[in-house]
Amino acid sequence: MTRLTVGITTRNRPASLARCVGSLQVLASLDPHVVVFDDASDVPAAPALLETTPDGMDLAVLRDEGHVGYIAGRNRIMREAITPYVLLLDDDAVVLSAESIEAAIAVLDGDAAVAAVGFAQAEADGRPWPEGMQPARGSVPAYVTAYIGFAHLLRRDAFHRCGGYREGFVYYGEEKDFCLRLLDRGERVVYLPQSLVGHLADPSGRDATRYVRYAIRNDCLSSLYNDPWPIVALSLPLRMWRYRKMKAGVGARNGGLRWIAGEVARALPDVRRDRRAVSWATFREWRRLSRTPVPYRGPGAA
Repeated sequence: MTRLTVGITTRNRPASLARCVGSLQVLASLDPHVVVFDDASDVPAAPALLETTPDGMDLAVLRDEGHVGYIAGRNRIMREAITPYVLLLDDDAVVLSAESIEAAIAVLDGDAAVAAVGFAQAEADGRPWPEGMQPARGSVPAYVTAYIGFAHLLRRDAFHRCGGYREGFVYYGEEKDFCLRLLDRGERVVYLPQSLVGHLADPSGRDATRYVRYAIRNDCLSSLYNDPWPIVALSLPLRMWRYRKMKAGVGARNGGLRWIAGEVARALPDVRRDRRAVSWATFREWRRLSRTPVPYRGPGAA
């Protein structure tokens, strides 16, 4: 009986995609339904992938010729999902063990207040990445502000109730925006530091200038969509200042501030239509969790 949908978004990373799909063999006991979203790869992913897919794996490949971005791809996968829980993976992720995924499923099975579970990033041999590159510090399960999108387990109905990911973000930052909205609805995110998933970062498609620009742009947009107005007034100048620091840190090209300001201005009609500010209680809880994650002792946390 299929218990899990696994969704993978990809673009121009055939080797990483094949490795990711191959790693799903460890989940055979869950009989996963695998959905791959090909975001207009130069060479369509389906032919080569279907040739290398392990025998018996239930796999479907969706393709969009419009290069809509992986965020839109994740939303499409969630609409196509046929199970209550969906494991979303980047194409350069590798599932290392069934136990890591089963522990996350146990959390959702046993605690209706938890809408999403995040995993720890690891090397191919299971060595965890440094704590500073994880959803939170510490070695015990914890409530956190947000997961890292490379691998996360979602409760499908909670995802749709919350409106899914903002496709206008295109690239980066959609997880934090979504998790803030979850928190405002009283739904929680749990991080399992012992549940390791490999993240073998593929350099294809990565661009430092693009990353920094979209990171700041989407932080600004998330504030406009979600924060109480006094916080917006304080945070936007701070985020623009942060752009200069981030740009210098990664050697990004110049011209980003003008681009960010133009992008934010173009998004204002949509912000006016869809803005739903979270409560002050939610904002304070978000800040509290960002400083000190709260240990989670519910089902599946052992």
